[in-house]
This record gives sequence, C-alpha cells and structure tokens, in this order.
Amino acid sequence: MSQDRLDASLDIDRRSTLEIIRIIQQQDALVAPAVAAEAERVAHAVDEIANRMSHGGRMFYVGAGTSGRIAMLDAAELSPTFGIDSSLVRVLMAGGERAYFSAVEGAEDDEHAAIEAIERDVVADDAVVGIAASGTTPYTVAAIRKANMIGALTVGITSVASSPLAQDADIAIVPDTGPEVIMGSSRLKAGTAQKLVLNAISTAVMIKLGHVYSNLMIDMPATNEKLRNRAVRMVELAANVARPIAVQALRDADGNVKVATVIARKRLPPDEARKLLEGRKLREVLEA
Repeated sequence: MSQDRLDASLDIDRRSTLEIIRIIQQQDALVAPAVAAEAERVAHAVDEIANRMSHGGRMFYVGAGTSGRIAMLDAAELSPTFGIDSSLVRVLMAGGERAYFSAVEGAEDDEHAAIEAIERDVVADDAVVGIAASGTTPYTVAAIRKANMIGALTVGITSVASSPLAQDADIAIVPDTGPEVIMGSSRLKAGTAQKLVLNAISTAVMIKLGHVYSNLMIDMPATNEKLRNRAVRMVELAANVARPIAVQALRDADGNVKVATVIARKRLPPDEARKLLEGRKLREVLEA
C-alpha cells in the first residue's frame, strides 16, 4: 500500500536519471496483473451497474484528491465517446469542482458534505462507485455508507482489502499494487490501477447498454472533421458498404451513425430506420 516503503527505491534520490525511470517502470509493470486479478469482481460490478442504468438509474463516482480527479477524467470522456447524456455518469468530488484543479483543505475529511451530496443526488436505482487507494478516506466511505442506506448499489475501488471502503461496499475491487516508488504517492501505481479499473467498468457498461456495435463506438457525436470521417468509416464497416453510400446515409441520418448504418444496410428511408431502432440495439436490428 502507498504508506509502506518500497525497498527498491530507498536510495532513489541517489540514482541516475535512467535508473530512476527504470525503477518507476519496473513498478508500473506490476499494475496490469494486479488489475487483471480482479476481473471477476469488475465483471460483477459491470453487470450490476448496467442492469441499473438500463432501468433508468445513473452511475456516480465518489472520490477525493487524486482518486476524484481520476474519476473525473473517466467520466468526462463518456459523453463524447458514447453519446450519453453527461448526467448519467457524474462525479461527487470532495471539495467540489474547484478541487479538480487544486487541493481543498480538509475536504476529504468532510463526511457531512458526502452525506449531503448522496441525499441530494442519489436514489435507490443508482450505482455509486467509491474510489480511495487507502480505503479510509472519510468523504468516500461516508458516501458509500449513506448510499447503502438509500438502497443504491455500491462499489469500492481500493488497494486495501481490510479497509472500511472494501468492507462496506456491495462489491469490492482491490488491485494489490504494493508500496509506491515514492511512499504515500498514490497517484502512481494505485492511481494507474484505479484508471484501468474505471476504464474497464465504464467501457464494458457502455457496451452492455448498446452504445457499441462490434468494436465500433456507434453513438459517438461527430462534432469535428476528424470525427465525421471516423463516422463515415464506421458506417462503411458496420453496413459493409462503399464510402459514397456511407456518406449519403450519414447525410440522410443527420450524422447519426446507428441510423445511417440501418439506412445503408437495410436500404430504408430515415424515418423507418429510426423506428426500427426504437428500444433496440443495432445488432438486433441488423440481424433481424
């Protein structure tokens, strides 16, 4: 854990630059296997979160300091990647939005603020994911405990299996990344593990909810030239048509990749394509 000392870096301040980098990278190489060891728990969390979101629930990340910033990094990418409303995945950050850019004194100890945030925003249909390397951050633990009382699904991501966060969450995900190169600096291995776990959870949830066809992010908003070209390529691949047909289908679909794919593949007008997609995943429509 981050508060333990790593023998390999005890004299890191005396090492050459190349030796410092090698020590850091050797430790980084331990992260992916530690995360992979938690695959079953991550999959369980994904299934439970996706089930709630498919019935109108939302997902909340809760964190303080480094953990909260890593959560925000993941959440901020979901709307431009998968086209979801930004209100569906939110971050409850100790200290509020200003804490994304600078430390807010005492914010991580404010249990009352965490309880208030959960009471204000979370309902029983939601999922709450608490992230804290130590598993003891008062703000995060209080949020998880309050979410449990409301009846929301709770998931804890931490490096310590015996911590309050791991013990109190419905599902505990505990990648054991060991001591940090710099003692206490959880932005290193523990932070990398948190990002990998959140990547897996959010991506897999979006796949389960139908925002991906094959390995294509078919709900991506095409908001610039690069993404418009990517959208054309996705229609080509998903509908198995030539580029000119994909371009025309996207025009007819007002830029919607899913609708354009049905137009191109099924040779349907836009209104009929949209109607076919109502309440159905793209694969279901294409394979019908």
